[in-house]
Amino acid sequence: MARACKVFMTSFYDTVCDYKNVELAFRKARRGKTQRHYVIEFEAELEKNLLQLQDELQNHTYAPRPLDTFILRDGKTRRISRSDFRDRVVHHALCNVIEPLFDKTFIFDSYANRKGKGVLKALQRFDVFKGKVSKNHTRRCFVLKADIRRYFDTVDHGKLMEILGKQVEDERVLWLVRAILDNFERGRGKGMPLGNLTSQFFANVYLNELDQFVKHKLRARYYLRYVDDFVLLSKSRCELEIFKERINEFLRQCVLLQLHPEKSRIIAYEQGVPFLGMRVFPFHRLLLRKNLNKFKRKRTMLEQSFKEEHSSYDVLFESLEGWLAFAKSANTFGLRKRILKEFEEVNKGEFSTKELNNYVKEEEKFRLS
Repeated sequence: MARACKVFMTSFYDTVCDYKNVELAFRKARRGKTQRHYVIEFEAELEKNLLQLQDELQNHTYAPRPLDTFILRDGKTRRISRSDFRDRVVHHALCNVIEPLFDKTFIFDSYANRKGKGVLKALQRFDVFKGKVSKNHTRRCFVLKADIRRYFDTVDHGKLMEILGKQVEDERVLWLVRAILDNFERGRGKGMPLGNLTSQFFANVYLNELDQFVKHKLRARYYLRYVDDFVLLSKSRCELEIFKERINEFLRQCVLLQLHPEKSRIIAYEQGVPFLGMRVFPFHRLLLRKNLNKFKRKRTMLEQSFKEEHSSYDVLFESLEGWLAFAKSANTFGLRKRILKEFEEVNKGEFSTKELNNYVKEEEKFRLS
C-alpha cells in the first residue's frame, strides 16, 4: 500500500503538466474575465500558448513574469501584486492537482477559499457557536476575535516549503512552488502577493498548522477561521486569555507569525463582535460602515468603467448581486432596497423595472420569513 502511494505522489508533476489539466486551468483563469484584452490575446492562439506553457513546465524552463504591483485604497491602503495571465494559468494548473490533497487535511471550520464554504457559511457557523456557548442566550459568552499581524507579508517561505513537503514528495512540484514564491520580492524569503490564487491556497495550508494546534492541543471546541481572521468562543474570559497567550506563543515559535496587538481582543458577545464585514450581536447582525463604503467605491468605479465601455453590464450587475447576497445576511432591508433603486436610476435602460420588482419582492419575502 505504501509503495502504491509513493508512485501516486511522484506522478503529481506529470498531472500538473498534462495538457488537459493546463487547458482546464486556462478556463478557470479566464472565468469572469473573457473581455479582458490579455485573455483575448492569449485565447487568439490558445493551443500554441498552452503547448508552450506545457513544454516550459515539463522541461523546467518555466519562469514567472514580473508581477504588476499597484496600490489599492479601499478603507485601508494595500499593495496588490497581480501575476501575468499565463502565470495565473500555471497557478490553476498547480492548484487543480495539489489542492484536493491538502483540503482533506483541513479542519471543518476553515472557511476561506474552499468549496462549500465562504463568508456566509462562516457567519452562520458563528451563530451556531454563540447559541451553544451562551445556552441559547441565557448566560454570558465571550469571544476572542483575532487576526495575524501583516500575515501575507510575513509568511516564511522556508516554513511553508517544509509544511508542503510533508504531503508532497515530488520535488518537481516543490520546484514549481519555489518559482512562484520567489517571484514575490526575490531573495527576501518572506511574503506572498495578495490577489494570487496560489497565495490564497498557501495561506490555508500555512495556517492549518494553527488550526490543528487549536483543535488538538488546546482542545477548543468553538473555533473558526477565515484566512487570518479567526474567533474562539467560551463562557470564560479567563480561558480565552489563556488561549490567546498560548496561540501567540505557538505562532511566534512554530510558524514565525504573531497576533495583531490591536485587533486581537476578548469581547463580551452582547456588545457586538466585528467579524467578516459584520458586527454580530446575539439576535442580529449589522453591516460595518467600512464594508458599505467599500462597496460604494467599487460600484462607482464599475459604473464609470461601464459608461466608458471598458467593461460589460454583466460585470456591473454581477457585482451588485454578489454584494446583495452578502448584505442580506445582515439587517439591511431598507438599505438594499435604496441601493437597488439608485442602481436603476443610474443605469436606466439596462436594469429593467421587472428585474427591480423581482428583487424587491424577494427582499420583502426574506424580511417577513
